[in-house]
Amino acid sequence: MTNSTRAVLTSLLAAAFAVAATLGAAPLTLLTLAVVGLFAYGWPVLLDLPWRAGATTVLALAGAGAVAAVRLAPQAGLRDLPLVVAIGLILAFVREVLRRDGRVRLVESLSAMVGGVVIVVAGAGWLAAAQDAGGESLVVTSAACLAVAAAVSAALPWRGWLNVVLTTGAALLAGAGVAAALPALGAGQGAWGGMVAGVLVASLHVLLEHLPEARRRDGALGAVTLPILVGGMLIYIVGTIVVVQA
Repeated sequence: MTNSTRAVLTSLLAAAFAVAATLGAAPLTLLTLAVVGLFAYGWPVLLDLPWRAGATTVLALAGAGAVAAVRLAPQAGLRDLPLVVAIGLILAFVREVLRRDGRVRLVESLSAMVGGVVIVVAGAGWLAAAQDAGGESLVVTSAACLAVAAAVSAALPWRGWLNVVLTTGAALLAGAGVAAALPALGAGQGAWGGMVAGVLVASLHVLLEHLPEARRRDGALGAVTLPILVGGMLIYIVGTIVVVQA
């Protein structure tokens, strides 16, 4: 799968989050769980991890636990997520203990699992952001920014820093425009979300384009869903710092 195809799929997923946010908590929850599942399947392939079934199981459990923690205690925000991360890390160690392949590439495998656990837990940020005051507008704006950033990153013929700068600029403008049309946000607040989305998408695009496994269909699932999940936590942080305090 080419870089452009992956970027387009990321853009479509981000657009789906914008639509789901307008439909209510249940569609947004189901979509988040679906993306967690895709990432849990694709991440071990993307990084060529040993015992992929065990890795997928750990990541899926951690992601589902994070979603459940946020949905079952909406007033708590992200308060319970450190516990979910801790359990996920324990499961990552247990996975290494249960391996029967001589535990080759142990440090690499464990490091990748730690990163994967943090990423799937970060996806719950979409739900936490949507539950706050003005959260629907924040999620719609941020998802739109991610969609624009991914589409622009794929369309530009240039790579490297020029791609990052132009993608970030396009996402910033998109965030300002979308937020200005929504009741709970202003153009300045949307611009912050756009800048974060642009930097995230463009940076990951540059980082992942050199991974050979990203060209495989299964590995591409990890690359496509990575910006979406990481974006969930960043969006919640932007909403807490910029929107709430504005």
